[in-house]
Amino acid sequence: MDKTIADLRRDYTLHGLSEIEVDPNPYIQFQRWFDQALAAQLVEPNAMTLATTSSKGKPSARMVLLKDFDERGFVFYTNYNSQKGQQLAENPQASLVFWWAELERQVRIYGSVEKVSENQSDEYFYSRPITSRLGTWVSNQSEVIESREILEKKLLELETVYQDQDIKRPSHWGGFRVIPTEIEFWQGRPSRLHDRLLYTLADDGSWKIKRLSP
Repeated sequence: MDKTIADLRRDYTLHGLSEIEVDPNPYIQFQRWFDQALAAQLVEPNAMTLATTSSKGKPSARMVLLKDFDERGFVFYTNYNSQKGQQLAENPQASLVFWWAELERQVRIYGSVEKVSENQSDEYFYSRPITSRLGTWVSNQSEVIESREILEKKLLELETVYQDQDIKRPSHWGGFRVIPTEIEFWQGRPSRLHDRLLYTLADDGSWKIKRLSP
């Protein structure tokens, strides 16, 4: 008999996660897990779900790519006029989720959001392949278009225009930084008794670690 969706399940047995072994600094702990995801050769370990809400409370979620992180926060780039850009302008708060299935791990992040500096956006933009830079001018992200042919035609036109010119970063394109106040590390365990350690930012700038029930 074929399995139903309700029958789909697996037991997680690879690792555990204890308060003793994690770093007191969540950024260092994230770096540790991220390095292990890289070493495991996961497909796009920097892929993360970004969840935003409008000023009226309409939620939206989509996959984006992490492009930088340090103790200031987690950075991704997008069109500021896109749905996520508009929602972040209305309500500058967001959640991120990393899911590394092969390692049976998840990281959840919540915090406020700010734009990165124009210099940082420029630096990343000019590191991108030429086709990706042209794509930022071709696509009015999230707007309705009649066909894919419109995009392809515009790309060909711009390739001709910029054949011997530098491709400038559009003012409507750049980076956002999620500045965490909460970071949760989740490790799958047997019998659905998963390990969940939540780092919460205190008023004095220190991080407090609490274990959550799975």
